[in-house]
Formats: sequence, structure tokens, C-alpha cells
Amino acid sequence: MTRPEIVAAARRVVVKVGSGVLTGPQGLDKRRVELLSGQLARLRAAGRQVLLVSSGAIASGRAKVGLAALRSIPEKQAAAALGQAGLMQTYEDALEAHGLLAAQILLTAGDLRSRQRYLNARNTINTLLDWGVIPIVNENDTVAVDEIKLGDNDNLAAMLTNLLGASLMVNLTNVDGVLDADPRTNPQAKLIPVVERVDAALLKAASTQPGAVGRGGIFSKVKAADKVARCGACTIVANGMVDDILDRLFAGQELGTFFLARSHPLSSRKHWIAFTACQNQTGVIVVDQGAVAPISAGGKSLLAAGVSAVRGRFGPGAAVKVIGPDGRTIGVGLCNYSSADLEKIKGLRSVEIEHSLGHKDFDEVIHRDNLVVFGPDEKESVECLLSN
Repeated sequence: MTRPEIVAAARRVVVKVGSGVLTGPQGLDKRRVELLSGQLARLRAAGRQVLLVSSGAIASGRAKVGLAALRSIPEKQAAAALGQAGLMQTYEDALEAHGLLAAQILLTAGDLRSRQRYLNARNTINTLLDWGVIPIVNENDTVAVDEIKLGDNDNLAAMLTNLLGASLMVNLTNVDGVLDADPRTNPQAKLIPVVERVDAALLKAASTQPGAVGRGGIFSKVKAADKVARCGACTIVANGMVDDILDRLFAGQELGTFFLARSHPLSSRKHWIAFTACQNQTGVIVVDQGAVAPISAGGKSLLAAGVSAVRGRFGPGAAVKVIGPDGRTIGVGLCNYSSADLEKIKGLRSVEIEHSLGHKDFDEVIHRDNLVVFGPDEKESVECLLSN
């Protein structure tokens, strides 16, 4: 399918809009919110279900109290609390003018790491979409200390694209798309119209510097697009400062940078294991060389006999990284044993586990159904995706 055909066929869409689009020195740009809301209404009228991931609460709150910068986590949390109410009220008023209802959903990484809470969120959002409501999602910055320091709404939007089974994510920023070099150091940098697959060269070219307002930056958007591609969906990174950008994109205009979906995507559950359950987790299992090939190429489960070392502290059911003796990340999986128990049984055959622990709940340390394996050619991109 061509890009216009893929966009036209999208029935469920995640739209993410950044602080750099929605806010300015005086706070929230109500005109921008109204323009965006009108375009969301037209997408909804065309039969599409749309979820909006909206930044802007912290920047809006900061402007309300007249601070040029926020210097501490408590200040950022307080600004988020102050700004979120006004942000939602502005959206509610703007969407109401088009006969639509808005629903506020505030999430943290912890909400999505828990499989039960993840499924609860999915059920709630699916119900809202079925009702014709526009769910508006933001990170719950008022309580999520780690998310303020490490997370961003690009990552949240990628997680939600998988959660909803959406076929397209549109990431609106304040630049025209992704360039092939940093324009601050290379004035010849050009827009990349299509990305078939995110690789180390593109990650290197993407800017790691966030804007003056938000936390994201182009680097974050490329990472998010890679995660979206791995769940079988496409991404467009485009300029949200263009007044009718969504109208133009869904009319078939090839603006911004278009990221293609992977031809062999992960299942929704395995995508959750790799890129949501593993968020901010520090547990690592080191396997010996003899376990690498069976796991990487043979589709086998990880057994205790193949474990050579355990790093970090974690409980049973935690998502952990699996690395080889050379330090390369082989995969991510849900571990059946706690780190304390795994220390006792590492290197043992499965028949020896019960004697060591006094019980044996599982033959496998990580069952293959709970293990996401990465290829050796993906080393740089995988390390980037799994970094906090």
C-alpha cells in the first residue's frame, strides 16, 4: 500500500501533540487547541476513532504562576496540577463546539507496567471510543516522579498505539519532521520523507536536545516511531504549527516523515512485555554462550542451567533483560523466579530446582511465550529503545 492508502485506511488513530505546539510564553495557546479540536472532530465525523495524547500541563501551569523555569521535581509536579485543569477545560470547550465529549485519562508508567491495570485502561478507552468520545491522555506528572525525569508523551503515545491496536500514530511537533542531520551543526540537513526501518545511523542523526518547552525532542520521536513500527503500525512526525495539518495529512498530502510498520511485528502482548512492562526495570539475567543460540535462533525457553549471573533485585513475574556473555541484549522476558531464588538455582538443571529451593513452580526461568528475542543486527537500536 502507498502512504496515502495507509492513511486513508486507518480507522483507529493516536494523535500526540507536544508542548511546543500547544504553549508559548503566555501559557496555553487556546487558538491552537481550537484548531486541533476542529480537525479531531472532522476525523471523528469521517468514521475514525481518535485518541489524543496531549502535553502542555506543566508548561501551562508554569506560565500561570509566572515562572521562567521550574527547578525542582516538586515545582514541576505543582505546575502540572495547576495546568492540567485548564488544559482539559480548554479541550472540553473546544470539542463541545463540535458536538463532541472529552474524557481525561492520566496515566503513569506504573499503570501500564501492571498487566491488570493495563487491561483495565484498555477496556476503559475502548468503551469511550465506542461512545464516540475523544479520550485525552497525559502522564500523571503530579505524582509520577520518574516519568518527569525520564519519560515523555512520545513514549506514552507509542505504548497506547499498541494498547489500542491503532494502525497509525500522528506525532505533532514544532518542526517539519525528521532530518538526516542536526541542522544546528549541518545547514545542509534535509527532511527524511520515509523511514523504512529505524537503524543506528538514523538514531545518531536524530537530535537529542529537547525543545525549550517539552521533554521530547526528535530523538524521542524516532524511538517512539520504532516502537510503533514493531507493533505493526505506522507513524507520521509532522509540524503541528501548520493550522490544518491533520486535515492535510488525512487528505493524502505527504508531509512530515512517514515511518513504515514492520513486516513481521510483535504480538500485542509481546510488545507490552518488551516496551511497557520493562519500562524503568533494572533486573538483568546473564546467560552463558551455550544458551544464546537456543534462545536467539531456536525459539527455546530460558532454563536455569543457562543462567550464569543475576543483576538487580526483582520479584517473580518481573520483566527483565536477558543479555549474553558479550553484553548484547538478547531479549526481554517475564521471569518466573525472584532474583533471590534465581541466584540459588542459576546453572542448575531443572530437575535440581526443587532440591535447591524446596519447591519448583516452573521448569523454565522464562518461558518462550513470555520472551521477546532481538536479532544481533539490532544491537544499537534495541539498547536505545530499552534505555530509560
